[in-house]
Amino acid sequence: MKITVVGAGPAGLYFALLMKKQNPARAITLFERDGPNDTFGWGIVFSERTVSVLRESDADTCADITRRCLTWDDVAVVHRGERITIGGNRFYGVARIALLNILHRRCQDHGVEIRFGMNVAELSELGECDLLVGADGANSLVRRTYADFFLPSVDLRQNK
Repeated sequence: MKITVVGAGPAGLYFALLMKKQNPARAITLFERDGPNDTFGWGIVFSERTVSVLRESDADTCADITRRCLTWDDVAVVHRGERITIGGNRFYGVARIALLNILHRRCQDHGVEIRFGMNVAELSELGECDLLVGADGANSLVRRTYADFFLPSVDLRQNK
């Protein structure tokens, strides 16, 4: 099976890694417009439940990720000068670039091909595949190309 993934952010990378681990014979190629050390955003926070799902899915990758995490157990909500602290909520925070680099390495170690600096303008540039995965973010080329099938909609709201 030949799988093509457009977008090598955390979702595209983790999908590719799990698919390759499930069946090493799969030919998986990720196309990423940015370089391996480019990132947008500061960090990613996982709940304890999310970390347990990661651990169940791929214990080695989860261990790599959690080694790079800071952890904390409470959340403070401040509203109109009043602070309320809620404890017992384990969280894990990791720098986005650290997470991406871990996933890059894990994918490459398992035989996933990552093509950096590949800004895909038309899906026809990618060639034939058995499965096309759009992991290319909010302005997804994959979603736009297949808009008649996916029927995406946007509902803009005011953020308070």
